[in-house]
Amino acid sequence: MSNYLVAMEAAWLVRDVAEIDDAIGVAVSEAGKRLNEESMDYVEVEVGATGCPACGEPFDSAFVAADTALVGLVLEMKVFNADSEEHAQRIAKSEVGGALRDVPLSVVETIEYEDDEELESAS
Repeated sequence: MSNYLVAMEAAWLVRDVAEIDDAIGVAVSEAGKRLNEESMDYVEVEVGATGCPACGEPFDSAFVAADTALVGLVLEMKVFNADSEEHAQRIAKSEVGGALRDVPLSVVETIEYEDDEELESAS
C-alpha cells in the first residue's frame, strides 16, 4: 500500500461578480466553507492556472462574462494506504465529490510518496 497526493481540478460557478479577483475570492471561500462543513480541512484549495495560448505564460483560471464567472480551482488531498494510483484517485474523487456535490471534478495529477519530505522535494 502506498501514499499519494491527488490533485483535482474543479469548475466553480460564481454569480453576480464583475471582477476576476472577486470571483476567485468567492470561489475559494465557498469551496473551503463546504469542505470545512464536512470536516475536510485537510483538502488544499487554490485557484488553478491556465496557459496563455499565445505566449504560454500561466494566468489564473477564471473568466467573467455577464456578471457570472467560471473559476478553475485546484484541490489537493493526501490519500494514505491506497492499493494503486487509480485507487487513490477514486478515493479522492469520492471524498471531495461527496462534499462538493454538483461540482465537476477531474484528476489532473497523482504523485506517489513515502513521507512528507519526499513529497516536498517533488513539488
